[in-house]
Amino acid sequence: MFSSVMNSVIGFSLSVLVMGLGWMLSFNALMDREKNSPFECGFDPLKSARLPYSMRFFLLAIIFLIFDIEIVLLLPLLVSVSMMFSYKSILGCFWFLIILIIGLFYEWSDGSLDWVK
Repeated sequence: MFSSVMNSVIGFSLSVLVMGLGWMLSFNALMDREKNSPFECGFDPLKSARLPYSMRFFLLAIIFLIFDIEIVLLLPLLVSVSMMFSYKSILGCFWFLIILIIGLFYEWSDGSLDWVK
């Protein structure tokens, strides 16, 4: 009985000690304005929220998301092709890659990938 109470007291004391140590070490982070302010696409959150938004940044972010999702779709396809070798799955993977490359060249020729013109 006494040992279980003693173990609980020691565990509680250790957890209070670790929390206090973390609280004392976090004072440096509390004083830093840059780390405490949210980062919203390069805007200063303490100024007006009615600033014009860069449409080029928005388009580049959308293109990144589209190609990122396509990579997520492509990786399981490659694993399934390696597990079961069939010409239909290889042909589907090939066409998917061709469509990706055509889309990439279209965006490149359109100038959507250039950040500064």
